[in-house]
Amino acid sequence: MEFVRVPAGPFLMGGAAGHPSERPVHEVWLDTFLIARTPATNADYARYLAATGAAPPPFWKDAAFADPLQPVVGLGWEEAAAFAVWAGARLPTEAEWEKAARGGLRGALYPWGEARPSGSFDRPPRVGATPANPLGLTDLAGVCHEWCGDWFDESYYARSPATNPRGPAAGTRRASRGGAWRHADPWSPVAHRSSLPPHLHYSDYGVRLARDA
Repeated sequence: MEFVRVPAGPFLMGGAAGHPSERPVHEVWLDTFLIARTPATNADYARYLAATGAAPPPFWKDAAFADPLQPVVGLGWEEAAAFAVWAGARLPTEAEWEKAARGGLRGALYPWGEARPSGSFDRPPRVGATPANPLGLTDLAGVCHEWCGDWFDESYYARSPATNPRGPAAGTRRASRGGAWRHADPWSPVAHRSSLPPHLHYSDYGVRLARDA
């Protein structure tokens, strides 16, 4: 997996026109971190399975999801976190995901700008199928939800720390980011927040890894 360096600095997190959980728009400072250019693929996850003997996720043998260059899907949060540790990485925080996805574009609706792509996918496409943002990251919308390290709280933005926020201390759902192929409208704005109970395994849930700088 190729990692991209996201330099330290502030950015505006959230969206004024979306769901109430995306408000208020607020300035956040993040230290430098690294994030993968694409979601983890089936080929990446196959190496993990071979090295650890872990059980494969649901959909692993389904032909619709088996291309080595498709994002690995069907991971619950614990499986995603364990894979990240094995890879010498971790799950990104929500703030890290959004800053990286914005790629320095201030106030843009999508990671690559304002233009909404036409069409959608009937399964996760091979990585790199969507427009890149200014940092060269792809598959940030229209592909899969990507697990984050944070617990999810709809009202978190109203009280989150201004520096390196890491989410609530506890919760019942884990945060995720990125629009997913399975939705009627997969092209979620970059500020869009989603979540899922951590034990569930869905065919539109994958993982993008992060590392400390």
